[in-house]
Amino acid sequence: MSLPKTPSLRVDGKRALVTGGTSGIGLAAAAALAEAGAHVTIISRGAEKLIATAQMFDEEGYSVATQAVDVADVAAVQKFVATSDPFDVLVNSAGLARNAPALDTTVEDFDAVLDINVRGAFFLTQSVAARLAEAGKAGSLINISSQMGHVGGLERAVYSASKHALEGMTKSMAIEWGPNGIRVNTLCPTFIRTPLTKPTFDNPELVSWLTSKIKMGRVGEVEDIMGAVVFLASDASSMVTGSALLVDGGWTAG
Repeated sequence: MSLPKTPSLRVDGKRALVTGGTSGIGLAAAAALAEAGAHVTIISRGAEKLIATAQMFDEEGYSVATQAVDVADVAAVQKFVATSDPFDVLVNSAGLARNAPALDTTVEDFDAVLDINVRGAFFLTQSVAARLAEAGKAGSLINISSQMGHVGGLERAVYSASKHALEGMTKSMAIEWGPNGIRVNTLCPTFIRTPLTKPTFDNPELVSWLTSKIKMGRVGEVEDIMGAVVFLASDASSMVTGSALLVDGGWTAG
């Protein structure tokens, strides 16, 4: 008799696709996967940011590729994934927030948020899963959701709606693709200090409200999500699918 061995948290040799990987949570996810041994492909709209990001990875000796693709352009996304080798790991981090009181929300803002956070995420995840299934490969698909996919919040009606939709989408995909060995999960951060959340952190009243809700007594930093990304991408989470990993400092605990 021998002791069981912990499955590896390494992702050596795996191909990982990260959207929104030039800043914030996406950049942190890409760095975490590269550090854990993956070959990372970053897609984003901004070509200049992609060049600068690739240089940072190259300077660290990490294996990285970049491609300028707008996640909201479903046809372009489908073409890119279809003409690439299958990706073993997806981190769907591209996202948009246009926060306002529900009574002040415009149709334009509603459509813009749902277009990226739900429509874009759906068809990218679909495309990556289709290539894996076609190749007979397993994979781990990670959708960056939010604690707001589990609760509501001030001036967050549209954003919260998009993340609740992402949670339901993820569960259904996990049910369908589990027999193929394709796992689908969400990672749900609290408020993380990134360029996307800068308007929130510039508002003292909102900062006071959110820090009162986070039981750890501080806001999140991008480093707080990096270990969770590697866990979900690796064999250490091989029995985890259709789940939401909350990295929320206890916000949703009550």
